[in-house]
Amino acid sequence: YRPTWEGGQYKGDEQHRLSVLWTAVEHGAAYVDCELRAAGRFFAAAPKGVRERSTTKIILSSHNYDNVPSEVELDEIHAQCVVAGADIVKIAAMVKDITHIARLENLLARAKSATGHKTIALGMGEAGQVSRLLAAKFGNFLTFGALRSGAESAPGQPTLSQLRDIYRLQKQSTKTKVMGVIGNPISQSKSPVLHNISLEAAGLDACYVPLLVSDIREFLSTPLFVSDSFTGFSVTIPHKEGAVMCCEELDPVAKKIGAVNTLVRLPNGKFKGYNTDYSAAVRTIERAYTSHLDGDMRDSESILRGKTIVVIGAGGAGRSLAFGAAFKGAGKIIIANRNFERAKALAAACGGEAVALDELRNGALKGDVLANTTSLGMYPDSVDETPMPKDALQAAGFKVVFDAVYNPLETRLLREAKECGCTQASGLDMFVGQAAQQFELFTGKKAAESLMRKAVLADMGLDYLVNP
Repeated sequence: YRPTWEGGQYKGDEQHRLSVLWTAVEHGAAYVDCELRAAGRFFAAAPKGVRERSTTKIILSSHNYDNVPSEVELDEIHAQCVVAGADIVKIAAMVKDITHIARLENLLARAKSATGHKTIALGMGEAGQVSRLLAAKFGNFLTFGALRSGAESAPGQPTLSQLRDIYRLQKQSTKTKVMGVIGNPISQSKSPVLHNISLEAAGLDACYVPLLVSDIREFLSTPLFVSDSFTGFSVTIPHKEGAVMCCEELDPVAKKIGAVNTLVRLPNGKFKGYNTDYSAAVRTIERAYTSHLDGDMRDSESILRGKTIVVIGAGGAGRSLAFGAAFKGAGKIIIANRNFERAKALAAACGGEAVALDELRNGALKGDVLANTTSLGMYPDSVDETPMPKDALQAAGFKVVFDAVYNPLETRLLREAKECGCTQASGLDMFVGQAAQQFELFTGKKAAESLMRKAVLADMGLDYLVNP
């Protein structure tokens, strides 16, 4: 019954709409939500004595589908709702930049201390979703969830099952610690699924959330996100290199690689950067190579020594894998990237050589391991694409092909590699491995790695692949 003039779908008669809302009050609805802009008409339409007899709480709501108003404007809207007769104030605003969520959370704090009025302040859109996922943590009176995916009543609204089962909304409090994954895009990330199940298994009062961030420096300078509540962040595309400049301290390996995928909050509120990508990726490839040779896993530590490793991509993940190969004594490291200058820079840094992507795709290169560290092949935008044609794979003679993409579980690159007789090295193994290391850095506790893997497979609808 929200009218189109307030961003809803109702186009009918206003008097009929208000009459229905008051009928809900008469029949004992716990809450009835009416727009602030219609408050005067709404209360004027009340049947005599109904509100006085009823225990129904009236929510007066304001929606802004363009942006988040300034803090002064938010205070004015809140005051207008209170004066108009709200039992509960609700303000929802479209978040274009995640840092603007701070305005909504500051409003909640001011409302609690100033008026004591129960308040709901939620961000709309993907950048605003964290305000919904942490609604209880931030002090909202209530939040909203869709009954199922596709039935959302506002942009960025999560489902009830996500709120309950993944983010454990009912268990949140103002003391709940927060971790999250910084990226752009971020909606496809499975990090919240595996981290939250491990947090629950460890018995920690903490929650892990997706964070759509366009400017990592601005994000990490926003007081809300560097408060004591936020203990650490995972970092993914495209911020892994930029994150290096946001660290007060760097783990020596991360410093050498020049890319960070883990930020851990220090006591002074600054961050120390780590890289768990390189060890997880290299370990995944070592295991696959050992399997290809039917060897003993105890010998895998030196199996890449002297081998030719071809890395596609020169971003944060590419840097991690290239340096990881160098740490393991690879005989030759070849970097192929769309931007050839970036490929040359990485090759110079890790002691490798750069080639044009066309040289890789025409089958001119030979090697032992191919590692794709780009997002090509990722769900949902490029699942039918591959960074290297099948005939080039066949000609190159790779023993192992690794793909950092884990959704879908078997990318086109991995599928065609298997058809060419190569052993697959799964991006899922790397993903779970690097996340388990992150978890231990965030919490100081051992990660429930098997539970993490099962949770990701289940979330992808691949429960049947979970070992009994």
